[in-house]
Amino acid sequence: MALDDYRFEMDFCSRCSHCKWIPLLFIRSHRFANVCPAVERYNFHAYSGGGRVIAAHSVQQGRSEISDELLDVIYRCQMDGACNVMCHLSNEILEPMQIMRELRTLAVEEGKLLPEHTMLIDSMRKEDNVLGERKADRGDWAEGLDVKDINSEQAEVFYHAGCRYSYNQDLRDIARAGVNLLRRAGVDVGIAGAEEACCGGRAFDIGYRGEMEKYADDFSSRLKASGAAVLVTSCSDCYSAFKHLYPMIGKKLEVEIVHITEYLDRLIKEGKLRPQKEVPMRVTYHDPCHLGRLGEEYEPWSGEWKTLHGGVIVSDPPKPVHKGLGGVYQPPRDVLGAIPGLKLYEMERNREFAWCCGAGGGVLEAYEDFARWTALERIEEARSTGAEALVTACPWCERNFKDAVSGNGVRMKIYDVVELLQESLG
Repeated sequence: MALDDYRFEMDFCSRCSHCKWIPLLFIRSHRFANVCPAVERYNFHAYSGGGRVIAAHSVQQGRSEISDELLDVIYRCQMDGACNVMCHLSNEILEPMQIMRELRTLAVEEGKLLPEHTMLIDSMRKEDNVLGERKADRGDWAEGLDVKDINSEQAEVFYHAGCRYSYNQDLRDIARAGVNLLRRAGVDVGIAGAEEACCGGRAFDIGYRGEMEKYADDFSSRLKASGAAVLVTSCSDCYSAFKHLYPMIGKKLEVEIVHITEYLDRLIKEGKLRPQKEVPMRVTYHDPCHLGRLGEEYEPWSGEWKTLHGGVIVSDPPKPVHKGLGGVYQPPRDVLGAIPGLKLYEMERNREFAWCCGAGGGVLEAYEDFARWTALERIEEARSTGAEALVTACPWCERNFKDAVSGNGVRMKIYDVVELLQESLG
């Protein structure tokens, strides 16, 4: 696809501003009514989903070009998918997220690059990760684990840790816990260890499509060789790449793709894991964008738009509309609900209307202050529930929340769902 392929859809932005707010029926207060971090932070229409669609349309029509100012607007966006969900509540033709991706891809093709993103891509090309760490250290997180090596023996379940869990010293125990819990329940699981590589999703979101295509091909080959029927990951970014982005570029993986919270929820309901120890804590759950809105399985479409009698516009064949409803929302909550003594309090913006943690879309790498501001907004919402801890199911969310809290003196504990379940299981 290219920006030109969306010229028809771009004509249908009505400037309604629905992309900026959660739906009216779900608003509980003015304080937490906004859904787009960029337009809330910079208070200018250009930074909204609709504003970027208008800019893309202008570029596609040749009325403007990608200047330094427009490049700043293009990349001050976490690509969290909220604008897509809100737009599709009233407009099933327009695809804000796809248009924004194509605009970023065009910027890269024209050599309009951000230095911070160039560093990220260089790290991927040299060391197969987005964090600038050594490839040789990738498997250190699993040292001492009694788990199969998927490179030399087959397993029913292929566990993929992801870049952040593999390299962050204070997060890797969550990946270890996930594997240990699967093993405890009798799951036949294997890992790639030092041979694991990046999923490529973050490269795709900042406009480097070719990088993700390369990693998708490599991962698909490794997955087939493993003989696994199920792919499990603890990283929400990786989950979204495997389930949403790979099919988007024609690289669909022919296995069941499951997030660790889905698998653990399944094991608890089957009686293979039994949380018993009380964890007396008031918590609120943060829906990661890549697990929720962007965790919905992507259905490719090829067709055309037709105008019927009376001006009614239809797609032929019918085009799938991705509203974010098919993401992973309930399983993490069910796991928390199975832990004795734990009380869950929902934030005003939750599920497909959740506020982003701030770490996605290349923002964390290029605009650290914006990423931190977005995280603090979410933490303030979490505090408003009366919860003493914020729980999530994504290493990028957890890392950004922890950094925001430690750097601003805010009192809020940050946990992963897996950590709390492990504590309850002893």
